[in-house]
Order: sequence, then C-alpha cells, then structure tokens
Amino acid sequence: MPLLELRDITKVYRLGGETIRALDGVSLDIEAGEFISIIGPSGSGKSTLMHILGCLDSPSSGTLCLDGQMIHDASARQLAAIRNRKIGFVFQFFNLLPKLNVLQNVELPMVYSGVSARERRERSFAALKMVKLDDRSKHRPSELSGGQQQRVAIARALVNNPRIIFADEPTGNLDSHTGELILELFHNLHAEGRTLAIVTHDPDIAAITPRRIEIRDGKIAKNIDARLAGVEK
Repeated sequence: MPLLELRDITKVYRLGGETIRALDGVSLDIEAGEFISIIGPSGSGKSTLMHILGCLDSPSSGTLCLDGQMIHDASARQLAAIRNRKIGFVFQFFNLLPKLNVLQNVELPMVYSGVSARERRERSFAALKMVKLDDRSKHRPSELSGGQQQRVAIARALVNNPRIIFADEPTGNLDSHTGELILELFHNLHAEGRTLAIVTHDPDIAAITPRRIEIRDGKIAKNIDARLAGVEK
C-alpha cells in the first residue's frame, strides 16, 4: 500500500459569484522512501495539492489515505493531530519563533504532542546534530544565517520522526550556494530512507529529484520517474 494515496481529488473555491477549481480530479500515489518534486507555475494548483497532502486542508471531493488511514473527511482537530504525528514541514521563510532559541524552536512539535521535557531536549539535540547545528542550540534565529535557520527548520521537521516531510520552496529565500547545501541535506535524508516532497516552481530544483510531478490547471500534466529512464508513469 502506498504511503499516500489520492483518488480523484478536487478542490473548489467560491469567490463571489465565481467558482475556481484549484484541483480537478487528481489521482496520485507516493511510496514510502520516495523523493519527489511537485512543480508548476503560480496558480497551477501545486500549493493547494501540498496543503491537501500535508493535511493543512481538506478536499472538496475524492479520497485521501495516509499511512493506511482514510483522512479526506477528517475534522480540523483530527487533521492537526495527524500533522503533528506523521508530517514534517519546511517552509521558504523558515517560520522560526524569534523569541525562542534554536533548541526551543525544534522542541515545539513535541510540546504539542505532550512529550516530557527531558525527552524533548534529547530528541531536539539529536535532530540538531543530524543537521550539524547542535553547537548553536542556545542561539536565537536572528543570530543565525539564512542557511542555518533553514537547517533548524529541517531539524524541527524531523524531530517527531514523521512519515513524510514536505518542503515548500525551501531554497527560495537563500543564495544559490546555500540552497545547494540545503538540497544536499535533503538528498542525505532521502538516502537514509526518509520520504520527502519538495514543492517548487524551479525546474532546476525539480530535476534533482528521482520523480517529478508537474501540475497545470489543477491537473497532473506530467508524472516522470527518472528511475524508469524518464518514462511517464
């Protein structure tokens, strides 16, 4: 069974008298251990797709199964619990809390999970060590470079050992060299067996992932797996 299974997903918004079909019959499987990119121009529906895959929103119709659990009709509270247990997020602008130090920022997902203070600290240090920032645990975000802040955000995404990590334009706020280092870190995480999905408008970033899903006009325009010698699935 795929880790994520979407069948005929639609998402419709109504603005005034206008109906906008952001997703139009999307069906997609993501296997455990995959490293994929979701690519498309602004307004294509890629961000809407990530929000639904990441349990940040619910579809208007269709079915969604995550890790064997049907979740397309889950309540907002249920979706929040699923996100906390099974999904990690990395965003373009890091989303770190400026008044908290690095360790406290990484601990946040576990605070919401009710993990003890001692275990939070141990797991946060382990996650920071994975991204080579355990020596910056007492620093505040403003004392770090952009690349270091993004590595903290990745540690925070990892700390609950999620089933899948979504990265939304993770290098969009970084210079090209720092962005390459972040992408290398994602490659290393994939090599460890983690499941990752990068949402981007940049075809050069998408090209580094073994599988590329292109969204246009709310539909999957291309689904190319490099492991199958560039053949569309």
